[in-house]
Amino acid sequence: MLHATGFAMAQMPDTLMGNCGEDPGIACRLAWNLSHSTTATQFVKVYLAGPVSQAGRIAFIVVLALIVRAILHRVINKITERAATATLPVARNGRAHKAAVAIHATGTERREQRARALGSILRSAVSVVVFGIAALTILGILGINLAPLLASTAVLGVALGFGAQNLVRDYLAGLLVLVEDHYGVGDTINAGVATGTVEAMSLLTTRLRDVNGVVWHIRNGTIDAVGNESQGWSRAVIDYPVPYGEDLARVRALMEQAANSLYRERGWNKLMLEEPEVWGAQELSSKEVTMRLVAKTTPMRQWEVARELRARVKAVLDAAGIQPAGPDTIVVSAPPAIT
Repeated sequence: MLHATGFAMAQMPDTLMGNCGEDPGIACRLAWNLSHSTTATQFVKVYLAGPVSQAGRIAFIVVLALIVRAILHRVINKITERAATATLPVARNGRAHKAAVAIHATGTERREQRARALGSILRSAVSVVVFGIAALTILGILGINLAPLLASTAVLGVALGFGAQNLVRDYLAGLLVLVEDHYGVGDTINAGVATGTVEAMSLLTTRLRDVNGVVWHIRNGTIDAVGNESQGWSRAVIDYPVPYGEDLARVRALMEQAANSLYRERGWNKLMLEEPEVWGAQELSSKEVTMRLVAKTTPMRQWEVARELRARVKAVLDAAGIQPAGPDTIVVSAPPAIT
């Protein structure tokens, strides 16, 4: 029936349907109504109406893709901003309140950085997916057969997957580090092969600078375990040896006096989250007793606090006449002369 209709239309070249088909477009209909010329109508149909229609559909797809992308980006921005600015309640229980406030402030800053980094990754992924779908739709409008293209793309993806297993592993490991907040830029970490400060990190690699100034580039997929020395808070640990015969209660009181004097000073008080504590005898030997003093500090400030605490403890103990226990003295006598 359709074949017969098409044959009948072909036999009527001087009609609208004979030139423009059963469903004539606006441009073809307008050209026939104005000119009643088969040549002009066919020219408009082949060279103007078809390309203009395709161009309009392609433009619609591009505009739609841009609108969808903008909407999704707006949703992602709202979610990440809400996650970045979310506040957590801080308990107020006296001495621990200062530490809780400091840890909360540090956690808030890290949460903002992580949320914005994840937002950037999500926006990039959304852009790739939306424009990828738009590109395939446009290829379909242009009449390109997508089946062979998709099949070859799948084969190429499998081949690349086998050949780039380490690359995929690094990407996934970097994404997990970012999502779970193992470490961030500025943290001091122990990555096994090197210990240093994180200068930069991406989904593929982490760049460290150690204490000697050496820059290490470490693939994220090779980091099996990592120790973060600057997340939340740090602790200064001071082991001070005193003679075995000293009164440990007196030594403890003097060490607490030295530590509390440092804690009460305004400049040092900002670095110390809690009052220092003397834990007591850490080690015993026949000559000395090692007394341990600890102080909770803000991240990465434990070393300077520990140095100042050692100086204060030494000054107080020296003033009280308590000298630190020294190493055992070994006397080596000369061998007798051979006569």
